Amino acid sequence: MTARLLAARPAVEKIKIDLALRCESLKQKGVTPSMSVILVGENPASLSYIRNKRKICEEVGGKFALHQLPVDISTEAFLAEVKKLNIDKTVHGIIIQLPVPNQLKHLNIADLVIAEKDIDGFHGENTKKLYEGTTDMKLLLPCTPKGIIALLKYYDVPIAGQDVVVIGRSLIVGKPVSMLLSNMHATVTIAHSKTKDLKSYTRKADIVIAAVGIPNFLKASHFDPATKTTVIDVGINSVDGKLCGDVDLKDCENVVDSISPVPGGVGPMTVVSLIENMITACEAQLKGKV
Repeated sequence: MTARLLAARPAVEKIKIDLALRCESLKQKGVTPSMSVILVGENPASLSYIRNKRKICEEVGGKFALHQLPVDISTEAFLAEVKKLNIDKTVHGIIIQLPVPNQLKHLNIADLVIAEKDIDGFHGENTKKLYEGTTDMKLLLPCTPKGIIALLKYYDVPIAGQDVVVIGRSLIVGKPVSMLLSNMHATVTIAHSKTKDLKSYTRKADIVIAAVGIPNFLKASHFDPATKTTVIDVGINSVDGKLCGDVDLKDCENVVDSISPVPGGVGPMTVVSLIENMITACEAQLKGKV
């Protein structure tokens, strides 16, 4: 058997149609959804991610603005820029592009953008909803977990009642996606670098989500073909100038049921989820004015 590829493109195209309709509805009410990205310095990888965000934002009819700040900016000047966007009623969503330079790393970046404009979904008020048990995908939830759920749903992968192993416990992916899946009635195990005998977990899992940041970390031996596991590869690694995931696709494609590719899997789902958060934020802010 060869695994079914869970490519993002068809899911993204379907979501974009809905987002364009929601955007047009807002425009008819006199409001164009608008997002601003704060970038400190000129990190090439960050600029590449920002281009992808701009592209989908503009494709669905939103406004996009990049606020590029000098790499040696002071804490005071940086905070002033964030505050300016927080109070600007024409800006509905704000992102602070990571990483930030050393002189800003002491700041609690996650909470600098006010909760109602936090389209990355990292603000404490937004992540709190995960711990309260939400399954509402129209909230401002972290974008990669939101994108993973959207990808699973698009390909009709069951979640309720399934055994899920999440490898990695970051605040951006591992922890929030574990909470979201648990809220959706999956039985979730969070594995990490101290986990004993990882294979004993992955070989029994209905779904494995790999978010460890190690190229080709998961091999065929991590899976039992009889389990028919669905694998979501969150990794974005570079090996010899080529992108690859945390899962060795070639090695695993004959032992798992389905797998998301890298590139072309979770990455585009994360971006389209961000744009969905922007439109959701705009709708909520407009509703608050009425």
